This record gives sequence, C-alpha cells and structure tokens, in this order.
Amino acid sequence: MDFSIIIPARYASSRLPAKLLKDINGKTLIEHTYSNALKSNASRVIIATDDERIRQVALNFGAEVCMTNHNHSSGTSRLSQVVSDLSFEHHEIIVNLQGDEPMMAPESINQVASNLATSSMSVATLCEKLILRTNTLTRIVSKLYIIRAEKHYISLDLLCQHLGLRIILI
Repeated sequence: MDFSIIIPARYASSRLPAKLLKDINGKTLIEHTYSNALKSNASRVIIATDDERIRQVALNFGAEVCMTNHNHSSGTSRLSQVVSDLSFEHHEIIVNLQGDEPMMAPESINQVASNLATSSMSVATLCEKLILRTNTLTRIVSKLYIIRAEKHYISLDLLCQHLGLRIILI
C-alpha cells in the first residue's frame, strides 16, 4: 500500500506564534514531526507552508517543501492545494499529519492509512476513546450529551478525542 504524508505548517499560530520553529533538544518542532513521519511506511513526506522561514528551515534539514497560499483557513485546505499543485493521482492516500504532532507513532500512521486503503471510505481520522478525568470535564461532556441527545442520541461511551491525524483518499 502506497501513501504520502503532507504536514501543514503554519507560522502564525494563535496560541504560540512560530511554535513549529521552537527548539526542542536541538531540533525544531517541525523537524521532529518530519523525522518521525519518515519512520512510517509513507513513500513521500511533504511539508506544506506559506511561510519562508519554515520553508528555509525545512529545506535545511532535507525536507520536500511545497509553498502554499496565505489564505487557507485550515490545514486540510492547505493540503488540498498541495494535492492539486503536485498533481497527485486520483485514489492516492494522503495523510494529513499536524505539524505539532512530533510523537505520532509511525505504526499509528501506517494503521490508519491501511484501514482506509481496505475500506470503502474516502476520509478517516485517528482517535481514541475520551476518558473523563475530572468532574468539570464530566459536566461539560454530560451537558453536551444532554443538549445533543434529543437530536442525535449521542452515547457518552462513543465520545472520542481526535489525535491530530487525518487520512484522505483522493
């Protein structure tokens, strides 16, 4: 099974500006994420950015970089431009790995790509069951459950948290 990883890399993070260029044990956060992505079975890993600083840093550690427009509202939108600009073939599997997820297990990346390849779905995401750890969170989730239960019949047993990885079949 063949798949590619695209890492959307935005400089203008609202909570921590330039977070992808922050040094962590001698490497930037984006380099840690990229290096970890290379450990997966992906045939190609691409950093998608609209920022020249991120581009230069990524090129310096040997990454393939695709420059994107500044007007993207999400990483998925940025990924879509890369797929178009680089002429990916229809039915290729693309993994959208968030730039601030340096600890994403390569096995998890491989697993979700494989799951998509063997299903009839066109999009998949990696998630885990949400564990209610505090009374505050329990109240928030319970309120969500009560508000939405009338229309959608949400079960607290089904709540999951997203793990920063989306897979798209194009």
